[in-house]
Amino acid sequence: MNISGIQKLTLLDFPGKLACTIFTLGCNFRCPFCHNASLVLPGMGESISEEDVFSFLEKREGVLEGVCITGGEPCLQPDLEAFIEKVKALGFAVKLDTNGTFPEKLGSLLEKGLLDYVAMDIKTSRERYLQVSGVQNEKLFENVQRSVEILKSSNIPHEFRTTTAKELQTKEDFEKIGHWLKGEERYFIQQYETSGELIGEELTPYEKEQLQDFKKIMENFVENVGIRGV
Repeated sequence: MNISGIQKLTLLDFPGKLACTIFTLGCNFRCPFCHNASLVLPGMGESISEEDVFSFLEKREGVLEGVCITGGEPCLQPDLEAFIEKVKALGFAVKLDTNGTFPEKLGSLLEKGLLDYVAMDIKTSRERYLQVSGVQNEKLFENVQRSVEILKSSNIPHEFRTTTAKELQTKEDFEKIGHWLKGEERYFIQQYETSGELIGEELTPYEKEQLQDFKKIMENFVENVGIRGV
C-alpha cells in the first residue's frame, strides 16, 4: 500500500465509531475542489511504511474501534484487499472512502465481508459528471454508475456525499442527483473548503441558506440528509 499519512483520531469520519484515518496516495480524478493535492498529484506526497501503520494500530487495539481508508482513491492500490484483511484481523471495523471508479474491487470487498461502511462521492449530476471530476473518460463515469448500483443493492451501511461550490452544482443538479439516488438511506452535502493545497483555482462556497435549500430538495428522495462543514 502506498500510504501518505495517518490521522490518529477522528470522531467524525466513521459514523458511530472512534477511529483513525489512513490516507493513500494517488487518484484517477482531478476534481477542482480537491483539497488534498499532495495525495493526488504524482510526486507531491510523502510515503510511510505499512510496518509503521500496523505498529500504530497494534498499540491502539482495544482503544480505537475503526479504521477509515481514504485518499486519493484507495481502490487504486493493488494490495488494498490484503491490507484490509490485516486490519480486520486486529479486530477493527473498516470504512472505505471511494470515488466509485472501481466497481469490481468494491463489489469483491463487499462480498468478502471486508467493509463495514462505505462513503462514495457523487460529484454532481450525471450530465455534468466528467466536467466536475476533471477527466474526460466515459469509462470511469460508467464505473461510477455501476458502483452506485452495487451500493444500492448492498446491505452494508453506506452513504453518498457531494462537495458543493457555486461553480460545480446548481439547484437543477441536485434535483437530478436526487432522482439518481432515490430511495437511499443517507446522503450528505459537504461545504467546499480550501486548504491551500487545491488542484484547481479557488471556488466559491454556497451560503448556508442555499445549502439548506439543497437539503430540502434531497429530502424528497433520500431518507436522511445532512450538511457538513457549516
